[in-house]
Amino acid sequence: MTLKEVKSPSDIKAFLNCVDSIYKNNKTYIRPLDKDVERIFDKKKNKAFRHGEICRWILTDSKGKTIGRVAAFINSKHSSQFPGVGGMGFFECIENKEAAFKLIDCAKEWLQNKGMKAMDGSINFGERDEFWGITVENYEQAPYYKQNFTPPYYKEYFEEYGFKVFFNQLVYHRKVNDKLQDKFEERANRLKADPNFTVCCIDKKNLDKYTEDFRSIYNAAWGKRDGKNFKGMSSAQAKSIMKTIKPILDERLLHYAYYKGEPIGFFIGLPEVNQLFKLFNGKFGLLEKLRFITLLKLGRIKTCFGTAFGVDPRFQGKGVEGLLFKNCSEVLIKSPYEDVIITWLGDFNGKMIHIIEQLGAKQIQKMATYRYIFDENETFERHPMV
Repeated sequence: MTLKEVKSPSDIKAFLNCVDSIYKNNKTYIRPLDKDVERIFDKKKNKAFRHGEICRWILTDSKGKTIGRVAAFINSKHSSQFPGVGGMGFFECIENKEAAFKLIDCAKEWLQNKGMKAMDGSINFGERDEFWGITVENYEQAPYYKQNFTPPYYKEYFEEYGFKVFFNQLVYHRKVNDKLQDKFEERANRLKADPNFTVCCIDKKNLDKYTEDFRSIYNAAWGKRDGKNFKGMSSAQAKSIMKTIKPILDERLLHYAYYKGEPIGFFIGLPEVNQLFKLFNGKFGLLEKLRFITLLKLGRIKTCFGTAFGVDPRFQGKGVEGLLFKNCSEVLIKSPYEDVIITWLGDFNGKMIHIIEQLGAKQIQKMATYRYIFDENETFERHPMV
């Protein structure tokens, strides 16, 4: 078996295409779009390069066939919270422990040479909402857009190598027509009857306003949760997020709550486009785009996924959560959508998990972020609770 650093166009092609042989008999797997994967490695498109660096490799067998891949990276934004911890990601491998360990060894050695003391995997060189984690429970649940999906033996190999679960990632689901628990229904109805509280879907014509409202709520909610480690979201960052989701944005899936005109809560969902992307095997050229637009207009997507849910700390536990979900259900019951997936919550966020479960969502899948400490004499600690 031979490791080769990815440099040439043919190397990139091999890096992307190796998943086809690994998952050829797996009917649940959905290949990510090549452009989404390659964006992570593009210095012009991935802002993580401003405070980090990355390297990637492919592994070939004696016949020259690509049988695995891996990337290793340093992200000072991640390291500022967890000093000395690098990352490994985009790990894929045939069912062969020797090959898997060779890939992991490669990432470890690169990180050690950069002065790292530990590594998390399999994670993204960027934000946590993309390509993050390893599937550890329910291998029948298809991945949503930009979610990792891995076979059972990845978990076995990582744990045999010495990785430990740093935190679990819990994925939730609820039907659009599921009723709220009585206490949430009562609180939501009370707020709905109070003229000081309003709730609405967004209007694309006023996207700039909702972008700024999103930023305001986000900074209030996440600022209290993360404390001194929180730097706040800038207007430019908020606009960048909205620009990214705008092509598939559905006004019916973005709900905002206000108190006397002040933004206090949001639920942001998107169409689960993987239900269409699974038809394209990673490609998204002109023909795929035209087919995608046609199917989207025909209402072929029956599932949406919640990407962000936040409430100003001053109004948490007072019914705003139920108000947002109630409004969402009332709007979506008249739409083609039938199911709502709540993208993963870290098991370190007990408060949010409690809220989501109280709102009627049920856990359908578990993923995990693993950590491996290079010095076995060092103490391992799980992700702190928030």
